[in-house]
Amino acid sequence: MTRLVLDHLTNWITAAAGEHSLDLAAHIEERTGASHRAALSALKRLVDAGWLVRSGTARRPTFSPGSLRQVARSYTLYGLQEDLPWQRDFAPHFALPKHVERMVQHGFTELVNNAADHSGGSSVTVSLRQTPSHVQLLVSDDGCGVFDKICTAFNLEDTQHAMLELSKGRLTSAPDAHTGRGLFFSSQLADVFDIHANNTAYQRRAWESSGWKKGRALPRQGSSIYMAIALNTTRTLDGVMEAWSIAGDGIEFDQTRVQLRLLTTEGQALDSRAAARRVGSRLTTFKRAEIDFDGVTDVGHGFTDELFRVFAKANPQIELVAVNTTPRIAALIKSARAG
Repeated sequence: MTRLVLDHLTNWITAAAGEHSLDLAAHIEERTGASHRAALSALKRLVDAGWLVRSGTARRPTFSPGSLRQVARSYTLYGLQEDLPWQRDFAPHFALPKHVERMVQHGFTELVNNAADHSGGSSVTVSLRQTPSHVQLLVSDDGCGVFDKICTAFNLEDTQHAMLELSKGRLTSAPDAHTGRGLFFSSQLADVFDIHANNTAYQRRAWESSGWKKGRALPRQGSSIYMAIALNTTRTLDGVMEAWSIAGDGIEFDQTRVQLRLLTTEGQALDSRAAARRVGSRLTTFKRAEIDFDGVTDVGHGFTDELFRVFAKANPQIELVAVNTTPRIAALIKSARAG
C-alpha cells in the first residue's frame, strides 16, 4: 500500500487545494495510489501542520491553501518562456503582500530566464515556498555553473574574481540580449540570497554590512540560487532600483559598489597593481563607484596608485569613492590622488 510522505505532498498540495478544493481526498488517491483512509489521514496532518485550511461540513469538507504554501515544478529549458510558469503555475497559488509579490515575480522571471539563456543546461527546477514570515524561492539548473560561465566568458582564472565581477552588476555574457541587471537586482531585493555552483558558494544577508561572503557549497553540478524575502519588509522593487541610480529615479543603473574583500583572504594585503586593475575592470560602464575596504586591513602603494591615480586619471568621468577605510589606507589613497 502506498505510504504518503508529508514532505512529498507539500511540493504540490498548495496548487491541488486550489484546483480540487471539493474533492481533494479523491485527487490525492488518484495521484498517489493511496487508499481513501490514507488520503484522509494525510489531509488531517496537512491541516494540523498549516498546509491546508479545512471548512465546510464533516460529510462535504472543503480545503484551501493554509499559511504554509509551496509549489515545485521542473521545466525543459529549450524554448522556455519564463513569464508563463509564473503566471500559470505559481502566482495564482500564493497570497503575498503586493510589493513582496512584485519583488518575487522579478526574481523568479530573471533567475529562470538566466537559466534558460546562460546555463547551457537542459532543465530547471523551481520551488516557491510561503511561510507565515517569509517567501522563499529556489531555482536550480543542470548547466555549466554560473561562476564557470563567467570565468570562461571574461577570461578569469578564479571563481573569487568571477564573484567580484558579479557583485558589481551589469555583468552579462550576452550583451546584445541582456543588460546584466537580473541577478544583481534579485540579490538586492532579498533578505537572504545564496548562489551555489559547482562546489562554490557565496551568500549575501541584507542585515549585514559586509555584503557578499563565501558560503558552504552544495556538492552538485549546475547552479542553485536561493532568495528569501520577509513578508513584512519595507523594501520595494522601485526603491532598490532607485538606490543604484545617481538620479534616484531607478531608470539608469549607473552606480555600483566594489567589495574588495572578494579580492583577498583575511589578513592578506592588497598589494598589487594587477588587483587594482581587476577592481577597475568594467567600471567604465558606471558613473560612480564606491570602493569598499570593509574587511581589508592593509593595502600597498602599488594598489592605491594604480586605482586612484592611474585608473582615475584615465577615466575622469567616473567618481571613485573610498568607503570603510582605515586611517592608513585613507592616507595612502590621498597620497595617490595627489601624485
